[in-house]
Amino acid sequence: MSVFTLGLNHTTAPLDLRGRFALSLEQLAPTLQTLRQRLVQPERPHGPEAAILSTCNRTELYCAAGPQLVRPALEWLAGVGGIGVDALSDHAYVLEDGAAARHAFRVASGLDSMVLGEPQILGQMKLAVREADAAGMLGSTLHQLFQRSFAVAKEVRTSTEIGAHSISMAAAAVRLAAQLFEDLREIRVLFVGAGEMIELAATHFAARAPARMAVANRTLERGEKLATRFGAEAIRLADLPARLHEFDVVVSCTASSLPLIGLGAVERALKLRRHRPMFMVDLAVPRDIEPEVAQLDDIYLYTVDDLAAIVQNGGEKRQAAVAQAEAIIETGVQSFVHWLGERGSVPLIQALQAQVDAWRGNELARAQKLLARGARVEDVLDMLSKGLAQKMLHGTLAELHAADPAQREQLAATVSRLFLRGSAAAPLRGAPGDAL
Repeated sequence: MSVFTLGLNHTTAPLDLRGRFALSLEQLAPTLQTLRQRLVQPERPHGPEAAILSTCNRTELYCAAGPQLVRPALEWLAGVGGIGVDALSDHAYVLEDGAAARHAFRVASGLDSMVLGEPQILGQMKLAVREADAAGMLGSTLHQLFQRSFAVAKEVRTSTEIGAHSISMAAAAVRLAAQLFEDLREIRVLFVGAGEMIELAATHFAARAPARMAVANRTLERGEKLATRFGAEAIRLADLPARLHEFDVVVSCTASSLPLIGLGAVERALKLRRHRPMFMVDLAVPRDIEPEVAQLDDIYLYTVDDLAAIVQNGGEKRQAAVAQAEAIIETGVQSFVHWLGERGSVPLIQALQAQVDAWRGNELARAQKLLARGARVEDVLDMLSKGLAQKMLHGTLAELHAADPAQREQLAATVSRLFLRGSAAAPLRGAPGDAL
């Protein structure tokens, strides 16, 4: 059994392409079921182990399966995004075994994020694992990979200063708004959505005490719950176009597959505002705000990629923290690779144990029959020990006799290491038949 990671992220694919592969939490389990149907093989009727991690920065498939399934998995993922395999290959990466583990550990630790050390990714990975488990796609191999990822991430966060150098997207958005507006206490802020990112953004903006805040959400009850926390107004998403002009700042992050705020709605809002500037932040993937909006005068639109480029991290201390984290991760990778290698030997060990038990059972049955006929115990024990020894050595001796000269010395050394460990016997040389 081996593991591989197939995916695309903010370093390999542009925002709009990532949007084609973005999956909500509710979509993970049914999407995994389509993968199971695509990759089922006769020898694995239940399909491979698999989990999908999908955030605004990445969509990644983690699989515990043979390398022969990489290509079918790539074709399946291309179908999920509705693009050709070649087009996906230009932006995707495939990592196997140790490289796959290293990537998972770096992702969980926040080292592969747009914002170094951001903590949200660990929670998102845990939710992805929970959905894979609920879908019946998580087996012992991926369970080990992810549990070790979480343990490494915890050690990185407690032993290094990675978290101290994290500046969230929400904090960056507030900093940008402060550059556009003289006094944030006089602005009106609209949040579209009610998820984790919007809650984080609302927390940062609320700390600057804006004149007014509102939350627009598809489910009014959930929007009201978030609005109550911050003393904000809850409005219906359907009312958004008619009320957009009331707000100076719009921060949007929903799971909608299509833009919620179009060019026409923003043009009408600007006209009603007499072209007073609007600051807009689209944290969603796929986009919530049509990209053409950025071309309008008096509109300052930022996407997740824009904010990532703006976020600044400390120099020497940051590098020292990264070096510490990478060392912790590398130790974890070596441990996982060792475990994976040992796990690969389990079927062989089980087969050997079953064979030895069968031999032992046969010899015991034979000995019991002889004892029942009145044979001497000493003779039966001697026969039993010789029978077991012959069965255990038969295959090895046959291989030694059949080996050609080029293989014989290496095979003889292996046999000596396995059977003569600790003895004074010299490695076997020459014709095995003469030595034995």
